[in-house]
Amino acid sequence: MPRIIGVDIPSNKRLEISLTYLYGIGRSVSKEIIEKLALDPNMRAGKLSEEDIARLNSVLQSQYVVEGDLRRQVQNNIKRLMSIHSYRGLRHRLGLPVRGQRTRTNSRTRKGRRKTVANKKK
Repeated sequence: MPRIIGVDIPSNKRLEISLTYLYGIGRSVSKEIIEKLALDPNMRAGKLSEEDIARLNSVLQSQYVVEGDLRRQVQNNIKRLMSIHSYRGLRHRLGLPVRGQRTRTNSRTRKGRRKTVANKKK
């Protein structure tokens, strides 16, 4: 298994798909990186040479925000929303849907135990 930025990517899958196992890299960014480095997208990730892996590491670290840095950035953004007491920050704090989804039925199953949304009289 090749190790890129501290993450083992599957060696038996195509390179284009294997790169998507890194946090912050989807299909389009994966294709972009492969074109930039002039690699074969149909090649299996296990066939990468040490030189190719080194080039991949350097490009990912210099030009893209991925893995730990991206996770940290997202968490800092959420903490900032909470600290300024914005509506989205409040929803994050309560563990409720942030982007306007309904809460009467579906949101409870996604986030675990029941959370009281409104004072419902029986």
